[in-house]
Amino acid sequence: MQDWLGMTAADLGRGIAAGEIDPLTLCDTYLKAIEEHPLRDRIYARVTADRARSEAAAASARARSGRRLSPLDGVPISWKDLFDSAGVGTEAGSKLLEGRVPERDALVLQNATAAGLVCLGKVHMSELAFSGLGYNPSTATPPCVNDPDAVPGGSSSGSAASVAFGLAAASIGSDTGGSVRIPAAWNDLVGLKTTHGRLSLEGVVPLALKFDTIGPLCRSVEDAALLTAAMEGSKSPDLRGASLKGRRFAILDTVMMDGLRDAPKKAFVNAVAKLEAAGAVIDRIEVPAAQQALDISGPLITSEAYGLWMDVIEAAPERMFAEILRRFRLGRGFSGPEYVSAWAKLDAARLAYDHATAGYDAILAPSSAVLPPNLERLNADPDYYASENLMALRNTRIGNLLGLCSLTLPTGTPSCGLMLLAAPDQDNALLRLGAAAEMALR
Repeated sequence: MQDWLGMTAADLGRGIAAGEIDPLTLCDTYLKAIEEHPLRDRIYARVTADRARSEAAAASARARSGRRLSPLDGVPISWKDLFDSAGVGTEAGSKLLEGRVPERDALVLQNATAAGLVCLGKVHMSELAFSGLGYNPSTATPPCVNDPDAVPGGSSSGSAASVAFGLAAASIGSDTGGSVRIPAAWNDLVGLKTTHGRLSLEGVVPLALKFDTIGPLCRSVEDAALLTAAMEGSKSPDLRGASLKGRRFAILDTVMMDGLRDAPKKAFVNAVAKLEAAGAVIDRIEVPAAQQALDISGPLITSEAYGLWMDVIEAAPERMFAEILRRFRLGRGFSGPEYVSAWAKLDAARLAYDHATAGYDAILAPSSAVLPPNLERLNADPDYYASENLMALRNTRIGNLLGLCSLTLPTGTPSCGLMLLAAPDQDNALLRLGAAAEMALR
């Protein structure tokens, strides 16, 4: 049974289909592991044991009668604490929302439940999803699986920790500037940033609605495909036969490769060599639009985030973590014309980027330029916090700004991910590429 805690969600689903795994026993195994784990309270904000057992019992009955709802029917997963769940607190990692209890599930949770997935509970996150580091002194800072003294990455920090520590088969997070991919990379997981608008944001606590996306953190590309389909209510793409032979990739010698720390740099070089050995064709190109998107991003996410939250924040700013409060308040310094101008320039940068990369299946980059920073130093040094947060999110944020879909894969080097970025609405094609890249990296 203990082997179950390290299996992919897809393999657990296959075990259930074969009659080798009982969903209720599987659920109880996870609940017991959560209950007994010494870091449980730093990972889970709320465990929904009654809901989980009820859903697992129903999945067990369906499995016995041959009426399974999906390949993941009966598989237990966790949810970032910004997805509404009926009758259970959803506080988005902030004391500003303390006691907030929604009446209904977020639409993606409804869809996942309709596909038979079992909800284990809600996991901790960066406050209001506005940090790539995962440090949250307001509620809890989840652990990093590779370094007990480091942060786990954010904002989907508890999502990554719950999977990496064997306390969920997979987890669902959100990504506005890298919040799925950074914690996935730093905890040696697969993380998918879907194309903006593919998955419904109904019932999801927002950060910046024009950039917010939803995606899974999990143990395989197959899991990512199945989980995304379950949340969408669609059919998962067929990943069989995926190959890198003749596939064209590019590395941007513009901004994404600047200032890499030694470990991410070496891991990236090694990963690229493995893709080439598997038949991938890889060019190095310069695309100024990537840097241009970063240069004009100031008014965009911060203005929208502050616009959405200013009334709540300013009613009780003392309840917020000072660094998150500072980031939100950056948004009040921009005017309406500056915001409109920035969007016009971003649209032009997106068009230029699309033209420059149109001949490639995907762009390759290190998921993060840095390793997980030290928690104690982040707490003591605000300048270090600000600089590491920006560097952690730099590469991933380009994908959000340019409207791309993106996938991070473990490279085999701890806390170093390989990121693939593809054109908007090419999520399924990206997942096939990812499945082939995953095989090459292994």
